[in-house]
Amino acid sequence: MRDAFVRALMRAAKEDSRLTLITGDLGFGVLRPFWETYPKQFVNAGIAEQGMTGLAAGLSRTGRTVLTYSIGNFPTLRCVEQIRNDCAYHGADVKIVCVGGGFVYGSLGMSHHATEDMAVMRALPGVTVFTPGDPAEVEAVVPVMLRTEGTCYLRLGRGGEPVVHPEPITSWKLPEAFTLRRGSDIALLSAGGILTQTMAAAEALAAEGISAEVVSFPSIKPIDEKKLAELSGRFRHLITVEEHTVVGGFGSAVCEVVAGLGAPCRVHRVGMPDVYSSVVGNQQYLRAHYGMDAAAVAALARQLVREEEETTCRS
Repeated sequence: MRDAFVRALMRAAKEDSRLTLITGDLGFGVLRPFWETYPKQFVNAGIAEQGMTGLAAGLSRTGRTVLTYSIGNFPTLRCVEQIRNDCAYHGADVKIVCVGGGFVYGSLGMSHHATEDMAVMRALPGVTVFTPGDPAEVEAVVPVMLRTEGTCYLRLGRGGEPVVHPEPITSWKLPEAFTLRRGSDIALLSAGGILTQTMAAAEALAAEGISAEVVSFPSIKPIDEKKLAELSGRFRHLITVEEHTVVGGFGSAVCEVVAGLGAPCRVHRVGMPDVYSSVVGNQQYLRAHYGMDAAAVAALARQLVREEEETTCRS
């Protein structure tokens, strides 16, 4: 996902010399093609994320589109006051890029576990929140983000994530969701890099004769309300999947919309419980530990489908 981001950013920088990238003293390996090609559009602000965000806000006042780049919680929670007061409040054209959403840096401990960022960013008025699910979605989302007025948040994985989409995405309109698999029994809704687990769960269910629809939401603010209305009208159960706390993130955004529709549909949230992780390990280990891997998603879907079948038989 990082490489896809840099590719998309370099294409945009070639066309717009006002585009400026600021890093918090990291990412030099993946960012090297950018700073070697566009040295006048690159700044290393050092390990000073609050200052980096204030600098971005100031540069945006000169007519630039400015991106800040760091890992995990550092470009978000460490400097949320600057994002709120300096950027969002003024509608500054600042794009905050987080590399390492969820448990990407799981072995580094709780300080590097980005499990509240979507909720915090989504709560800030005027901030658009992008959550692409794979590299193909990243390349489609970045040009739209750069054209979106005001402050935006882009949540990425790390590197090496597989491309889930079978074909390149030639165009995307905010906040359109992508249907990657059609189904008839239950719907699995995904936001962010955990899309691989959502797809794997659907494949496991298919082997058991359960038809699961998979929909990826590359934006959760705004969110594709039209798609949610369609899904809640077709399915009795929606399962939201996110590598993030279940409080205030993607699942909460879906619940807010579905609650207003009045459809006979239940939303079930898969994600991090309302706790801090005191456990360390690689990303997949922590997904499994907290019940948000493919096996956990499939188990919940299986249970719900069987309960629905039993209810239908009794009636």
